[in-house]
Amino acid sequence: MATTKQKWVAGVTTDSTHPPEGLFNKSASTIARQLASKKVSPKGPASGLRMLTYFINRAGKNLESDRKEELEKAKTLLSNRVHREKQAKN
Repeated sequence: MATTKQKWVAGVTTDSTHPPEGLFNKSASTIARQLASKKVSPKGPASGLRMLTYFINRAGKNLESDRKEELEKAKTLLSNRVHREKQAKN
């Protein structure tokens, strides 16, 4: 009996963030700033953080180490911003 593994990520569709073409090839600070903007992530920076995490996971082993390092820096910057905003609300 042959089983095929379906990749759940292939069926994901989202309309919560709208990153511009080529955003994930830019610097960490640019990525974090743009993903936190209302224009790109109308639901807030947490939505941008989820998009960045999704992109990193989706790229998987095909992501070059220096690019992954820059994306992880952007993830840290964005995560810190989300945390600060959450603290400000409390």
